Amino acid sequence: MQKILSPMRRAIQDYNMIEDGDRIFVGLSGGKDSILLVSALAAYQRFSPEHFTLQAITIDMGMKETDRTVLDKMTEYCESLGVKHHIVKTDIAEIIFDARKESNPCSLCAKMRRGALNNEINRLGGGKLALGHNADDVAETMLLSLLYEGRFSCFAPTAYMDKSGVSLIRPLIYIEEYDIKAAVERLGLPILKNPCPANHNTKREYAKNLIKQLGNDVPNAKQSILGAIYHPERMNLWDKKDHE
Repeated sequence: MQKILSPMRRAIQDYNMIEDGDRIFVGLSGGKDSILLVSALAAYQRFSPEHFTLQAITIDMGMKETDRTVLDKMTEYCESLGVKHHIVKTDIAEIIFDARKESNPCSLCAKMRRGALNNEINRLGGGKLALGHNADDVAETMLLSLLYEGRFSCFAPTAYMDKSGVSLIRPLIYIEEYDIKAAVERLGLPILKNPCPANHNTKREYAKNLIKQLGNDVPNAKQSILGAIYHPERMNLWDKKDHE
């Protein structure tokens, strides 16, 4: 866990993600990133200089293939950490796959899930939404933007969503997927298998595989992409906040 906590704490401090009195809600999809984020934030909470509360929200998209027993295990695990777990039932899957029959559903699905998360956070009294995007997601998003939009761009470590009034934070942006997988296996965390029919058949999956291929010829390819974003001396896209 220390290998996770150290870079996560650095990201939180670099971008002023958590402030005293914050109410943090983790978007718990059930995947390895979000379940580890709950665990890491619960551990960080014990020694954080800022006092904050922590809860988790899972959006049930209404897919018949969703393993309810794993959902129960996730709830039990959250409760063992002292984290309340909210499950929000929706008909997102029916809208996307049955009613609209989307051939490229990822963008709409993400917007609808984010909207459901924001609505639940506001129903519970407001706060910050913590998402489990990791360093690999950062590199893949940068590459996707370059290839499909013709620009150097990436999601921000923190953001404020005007329509909902919810702030967004991404504490795992310095941690690579390999380390997350290893930590989840060591800790034996409950993982919900992704029931989405579009899983592993997306542009993001293409970008992931492309970065792996680049790494065969240029061993530090992923680190170079990340370095272009992280480091100020390389004209990074993210400006670190002044904490003084």
